[in-house]
Amino acid sequence: MGHYKLTAIQTFENPGEPSGSAIRARPLAGQGYSTDLRVECSSMMRRNYPVGTLFIVEAQLKENSAGTQYLYTQYNWPFEVVDRKQAERRIQTSTL
Repeated sequence: MGHYKLTAIQTFENPGEPSGSAIRARPLAGQGYSTDLRVECSSMMRRNYPVGTLFIVEAQLKENSAGTQYLYTQYNWPFEVVDRKQAERRIQTSTL
């Protein structure tokens, strides 16, 4: 599907989605990904930071057996916590 690239994501609460996880993650707009995509990432990362936290991760577009696309990052890879301005600046200047 693609290669890994640095991607800005944000956590959010998961009310009613078909997932066992109460906190999910999605990409921020402006990176070439739909913000409707979900990110498969570290549950520790999602649990140990407040909902709404922004992260920079290395992610790759994947597709499951049902044909649903999602972003994937290895659960034990490093990530960076950023604020909104840092994330937007990185997206605008394509330094992700």
